[in-house]
Amino acid sequence: MQALLAVILMIPAMAHAKGKGNPTGAKGSKFATNHPRRNEVNKREGNQQKRISQGVKSGEISKSQAKQLRANDKAIKQQEHADVKANGGHLTKGEQKQLNQEENANSKMIHDEKHPAGQ
Repeated sequence: MQALLAVILMIPAMAHAKGKGNPTGAKGSKFATNHPRRNEVNKREGNQQKRISQGVKSGEISKSQAKQLRANDKAIKQQEHADVKANGGHLTKGEQKQLNQEENANSKMIHDEKHPAGQ
């Protein structure tokens, strides 16, 4: 049920997002492009993208594994966009916590792909 809700919330975000960056509102709107909670989530997402790319470059992560890890990050980013859109440009503390938990899970997957058990 929560996954279905996440997909439903992603649809408006995908329709209104401007490219890969953060959604922004009309000039003079309250849509915060530099909100501290958004900045933290976005910085983590960027760091994870770099870790994935480094893993592919070093051969620790296959291209298919990287594709899945990037898809996970993309879904998290789309959720952030939907949350921000629903809250007038901001993330609530609860939404930030949820996004961080999702980033933590994807970070663990990146680590596990780069450092398989028994090696």
